[in-house]
Amino acid sequence: MTTIMDRPADAEPLPSPHRLGSGDMFRLGSHGMRTRPLRAVLSALGIAIGIAAMIAVVSIPASSSKALSDKLAALGPNMLVIKPGKSFMGQDAPLPKTAVPMIQRIGPVTAAGATGNIATTVRRNDQIDPGETSGLAVYAAEQNLLDVLNGKVHSGKWLDPVSAKYPTAVLGSVAATRLGMDNIDPARPPQVWLGGQWFTVVGILAELPLAPEIERSVLVGWDVAQQRLAFTGNPGTVYVRAQDNQVQNVRRVLAATASPEHPNEVEVALPSEALEAQNLAQESYSALFLALGGVALLVGGVGVANTMVISVLERRREIGLRRALGATRRQIRGQFLAESVLLSGLGGLVGVVLGVGVTAAYALSQSWPAVLPPIALFGGVAIAALVGAIAGAYPAMRAALLTPTSALA
Repeated sequence: MTTIMDRPADAEPLPSPHRLGSGDMFRLGSHGMRTRPLRAVLSALGIAIGIAAMIAVVSIPASSSKALSDKLAALGPNMLVIKPGKSFMGQDAPLPKTAVPMIQRIGPVTAAGATGNIATTVRRNDQIDPGETSGLAVYAAEQNLLDVLNGKVHSGKWLDPVSAKYPTAVLGSVAATRLGMDNIDPARPPQVWLGGQWFTVVGILAELPLAPEIERSVLVGWDVAQQRLAFTGNPGTVYVRAQDNQVQNVRRVLAATASPEHPNEVEVALPSEALEAQNLAQESYSALFLALGGVALLVGGVGVANTMVISVLERRREIGLRRALGATRRQIRGQFLAESVLLSGLGGLVGVVLGVGVTAAYALSQSWPAVLPPIALFGGVAIAALVGAIAGAYPAMRAALLTPTSALA
């Protein structure tokens, strides 16, 4: 047998060992996936679920925040709400009848309107049990209230100087739903049984997120409430609009202005703060779901590692043959590491598509704009590839340490 030592001196030199490029590595890695498609799909599925969960958890709160920002921009974050508090003896303290005119004298205040509490119930007709209130309240409303709230009429019209003097009513969006009304036919307007008499419904309001109590109420004119429903004329809630840069300054003087004699019996709130607090609570839950998505991703990574370990055991002869034909340990390690990264990357891509689909579907169901942070989309694939590299490191090293003799034995 001729050996290298027996070669003549003038013989042609042996070719240098061929080095596998990155393209060759990935082709070898994809070959391993193609030969076992079902196992590859099941392994990638775990990664896909984890990435999809993380994309959705990041994108859905972003969509919610964008919807909240748009809602506050449309309704105005400069609205303040004044309500009566408790007296020193713990009793309900009514607001003075002069509260609204006094508040309107504050320089930065641009508008103020009030509702008044009416101790009566509303029903669809006079045959319904008087105890069945449907959880609805009845308020007297000033004519400028809708402008102060930046509200809109869904159907019909708002109370005008004429209708406010007669037994007419406007329903909040929730109240209309509970009373079984969705629109107003001017030719045949519906009626409700209110305070032992019929009131004609002339309008239905659109949603008012900054004033949810209005959504669950029936509103009647200030004058007719005093004439027919024993309304005292004291405002129950005052809604105030102020200049954007003066909201906090106005807030500090509202209580003393509304009730100079008893400012401690007045409560002042900023509804936009409640919405922002609600959004913050949603973000806290999002952090929890993000952690759960991370756990799913970890489980997916363990699945990929398990698949690669089994692949190394099943392909011992292939590894031994390639080693016998001159493949280096580095090349064997690169082949299996590339297969693991490709497997996880495929799962990451599928997960991004799933996450985008879930986010878009949920945002559409909530009438939100779908917001997809780019860092979440690109980061999802990158994280999946990183998980694949970590998961495939040990199986790749194990494959590289196999000797030709032990692998082919």
